[in-house]
Amino acid sequence: MAGGWTRDGAVQDQIDDTVEEGVARARSHLTNRGDSLTHCEECEAPIPERRRELVPGVRLCVECQAEEDRHTSRSAGFNRRGSKDSQLR
Repeated sequence: MAGGWTRDGAVQDQIDDTVEEGVARARSHLTNRGDSLTHCEECEAPIPERRRELVPGVRLCVECQAEEDRHTSRSAGFNRRGSKDSQLR
């Protein structure tokens, strides 16, 4: 049952899209990108052997990875629940 200007199933479509985006984002972090690099592709700093062993396909040093993670967490996700209809439920 949709209300106002929304069509039937619109809320479920928003939920499905949010879940699909989350799954795609998680899968993108799991993909093996080949062999680990010996030097960071961003800053050229050497990547410790232990890190290369523990993180298959590692491409970034710890500092650059931390910066990327901070950037990703700030822009991750899209709030589709901001519509007035979803707030009235």
